[in-house]
Amino acid sequence: MSFIYSSQFEYLIRILIAGFCGGIIGYERKNRMKEAGIRTHFIVCLSSALIMIVSKYGFQDQVGISNISLDPSRIAAQVVSGIGFLGAGMIFMRRQSVKGLTTAAGVWGTAGVGLAIGAGLYFIGLISAIVIVIAQTILHRDFSWLSTPRTEELTLKISNESEVLEYIEEILKKEDIEVMNFKAKRGKTHSDIEAKSIELELILKVPEAYNISKLLTLMQKNPNIKYLEI
Repeated sequence: MSFIYSSQFEYLIRILIAGFCGGIIGYERKNRMKEAGIRTHFIVCLSSALIMIVSKYGFQDQVGISNISLDPSRIAAQVVSGIGFLGAGMIFMRRQSVKGLTTAAGVWGTAGVGLAIGAGLYFIGLISAIVIVIAQTILHRDFSWLSTPRTEELTLKISNESEVLEYIEEILKKEDIEVMNFKAKRGKTHSDIEAKSIELELILKVPEAYNISKLLTLMQKNPNIKYLEI
């Protein structure tokens, strides 16, 4: 009986260590105002350790009675695939850019840390948690080779004149802004003024530190540009 309690005490230590590692990873995410913070990472890592312990040790009584051969990795394997559904909920689109990928990957990695500690691989689990936190911290710094393109969506209503398009092209080139995609359509109403207008929807790649209000100010100087929206 004492052996059983001592074993379960060790399992409890594993769960607590896993929760601590998940909290460390979540703390770094919380400081960056990400969707998943301390609580999410803490629960994911602690629960993964619990599931790993159940998967590895929870059926030993059945093995001893019936001489059944069990694969302890089966339940743990479902954590790896199942945690993907949680991570998918953190990924979303904002202004033509995908957000939340790093957080989703971090949650998936946190589950791995929990599984490792639940299996008794304390050293590997602890070091992995530390490496994840260090990597998240360092790789969030402003390195030019790590920066992702910043995009903005600009809607314009302009007169159907070639000079206007040349004016817009000149401004974008001067401000080092690249057009990644665009749509053009004529005015929707039957009035003469609207019929001669064109509505443009531009997806722009802008410099990281560029103030988009500067572009709006430059565009407004041309009277043939009737409408602007970011």
